[in-house]
Amino acid sequence: MEALIPVINKLQDVFNTVGADIIQLPQIVVVGTQSSGKSSVLESLVGRDLLPRGTGVVTRRPLILQLVHVSAEDRQKMAGDENDPATWKNARQLSKGIDADEWGKFLHTKNKIYTDFDEIRQEIENETERISGNNKGISPEPIHLKIYSPNVVNLTLVDLPGMTKVPVGDQPKDIELQIRELILRYISNPNSIILAVTAANTDMATSEALKIAREVDPDGRRTLAVITKLDLMDAGTDAMDVLMGRVIPVKLGIIGVVNRSQLDINTKKSIADSIRNEYAFLQKKYPSLANRNGTKYLARTLNRLLMHHIRDCLPELKTRINVLAAQYQSLLNSYGEPVDDKSATLLQLITKFATEYCNTIEGTAKYIETSELCGGARICYIFHETFGRTLESVDPLGGLTTIDILTAIRNATGPRPALFVPEVSFELLVKRQVKRLEEPSLRCVELVHEEMQRIIQHCSNYSTQELLRFPKLHDAIVEVVTCLLRKRLPVTNDMVHNLVAIELAYINTKHPDFADACGLMNNNIEEQRRNRLARDLPPVPRDKAATTGGAGDGAQDSGASNWRGMLKSSKAEEALSEEKTKPAAILPASPQRGHAVNLLDVPVPVARKLSAREQRDCEVIERLIKSYFLIVRKNIQDSVPKAVMHFLVNHVKDTLQSELVGQLYKSMLLEDLLTESEDMAQRRKEAADMLQALQRASQIIAEIRETHLW
Repeated sequence: MEALIPVINKLQDVFNTVGADIIQLPQIVVVGTQSSGKSSVLESLVGRDLLPRGTGVVTRRPLILQLVHVSAEDRQKMAGDENDPATWKNARQLSKGIDADEWGKFLHTKNKIYTDFDEIRQEIENETERISGNNKGISPEPIHLKIYSPNVVNLTLVDLPGMTKVPVGDQPKDIELQIRELILRYISNPNSIILAVTAANTDMATSEALKIAREVDPDGRRTLAVITKLDLMDAGTDAMDVLMGRVIPVKLGIIGVVNRSQLDINTKKSIADSIRNEYAFLQKKYPSLANRNGTKYLARTLNRLLMHHIRDCLPELKTRINVLAAQYQSLLNSYGEPVDDKSATLLQLITKFATEYCNTIEGTAKYIETSELCGGARICYIFHETFGRTLESVDPLGGLTTIDILTAIRNATGPRPALFVPEVSFELLVKRQVKRLEEPSLRCVELVHEEMQRIIQHCSNYSTQELLRFPKLHDAIVEVVTCLLRKRLPVTNDMVHNLVAIELAYINTKHPDFADACGLMNNNIEEQRRNRLARDLPPVPRDKAATTGGAGDGAQDSGASNWRGMLKSSKAEEALSEEKTKPAAILPASPQRGHAVNLLDVPVPVARKLSAREQRDCEVIERLIKSYFLIVRKNIQDSVPKAVMHFLVNHVKDTLQSELVGQLYKSMLLEDLLTESEDMAQRRKEAADMLQALQRASQIIAEIRETHLW
């Protein structure tokens, strides 16, 4: 079981090389307020003076301190790591009479060996100021220090800045919050043991260290309390109740220690002498508790707690390392290998992009979007939903008033009154309405063009992520496809223009659907005319009615063969309707005696009540326009999507790969197009380093035999 802590130290070394904290390794985190004696406790565990001293916030960066027990026999083995040739050189130096039973190594100084602990303390100060500055601010970036000594037990400790309340000097205003967040970051690790340090000459109930420990460890399963400065309590008082757990119980225990005074530090009193004095004090003041308190007992307890804690954490730690290794292997695979054959790689990427682009249109792409329609599905939606509904919303008579129709009829007759509604007025008006279908048709082309542009980004994000490795190739492909789409846009628009122009070029009144509509309309209008005549004319003798009735039937039969025939009206009907609807407003005023009336001064009426014939003529034109417009709209609704598919979508699908190859597959462009982004190269290196560290960590854990766990 003694091998467990070195295993964790090895894992710590492995992950330190990649600067990652994704693995929450078991360690002991030391927390306490300023001047509570944290540094003295740590130095007592090491047995040497190595931490900076002073007033205010001295510890301004986390110090991850690994204590490695090394005996005289295996000193050479521990110093000379077989995987570190530089350390072998240092080991040879150690064997040349240099007094180095104890030495230290910093991670940031690589393989440099420190045998002078004053130099270690100075290096901690220099490294702290290098990152945190000299304004008493703090930094979360840790300093890694490893101490090899025959006088220590195997431990991994984290020294954190002391908690404070009020910023002093040029400290940041939020120094209290910064320190608190930093402490919580470390003690929230469920694999950490919290060493809560509190001075004996303060009230235990006000301990900030125990308070913050309880926030993350309310059950106290991983909290150990250390009571410092037992010798500084007021005369007549002692810490017996506190040490016995009667004041605040702590599950892992409460251990009291005696720190060196500032005078002891100034006079260079050795820690060995201080530990002897501590033992004497405990025997005198707390004889019944002396064997369960003191620095040596604290070191052994921490070693035991850490080993048992590691034993409990190891299975979960092993699982997490394996899971992370699989994730980083997958991530590394997604970044791809460095390019060897650039010509083949370029052709492969171009072909894959073209294939995925076409598959997205066809709906056979590997990645199917679930949050919104894309590719061919959106094009189908544009054709049959957006475009179809827009055409259906176009009113066949939109923008046409009855006066507009009447004016067109009258303008088409010229100076002579017409017996029939002129055909040219119908053509003029229906062309005007058909022209209104052109704008939504061109908008349909625009929407499909935009969607085909969006497919480029879709393929880049999901289907061909390899392109993200080569930003210049990605930009070049986007440019080629965009230019191809841009070239096809005017061709497609011209075709849509022509489709509408074709409809305008020839108004086919012999269209089967239109002829049927005219026949039905003819019958309806004739029936309405008869009803009006029967209602408005006086009754006629029976024999005369029979004669005119027969003639009327013959007229109806001949009128059904030509849509203009239905516009005939009898003289009696016209006379009656004109008499009824003759407007009084437009008649000139009665002339004064002796004065002639100038009829040219009478304005042409713009809005007035229509006569029965005018009303009937307008209704006929409206119905004919509506009937023919619906026929044309149906044709446009069918032909525009076909034109867009042929001239834009299918053409791009058929020519995309040849266009890409023709413009990009050139020897002079290979080097430039397949230049990896620095960001991608850096991410691949980081992923490879992390994967290597995880694989090494998995090997280290696998080396532990079951006998080591119990």
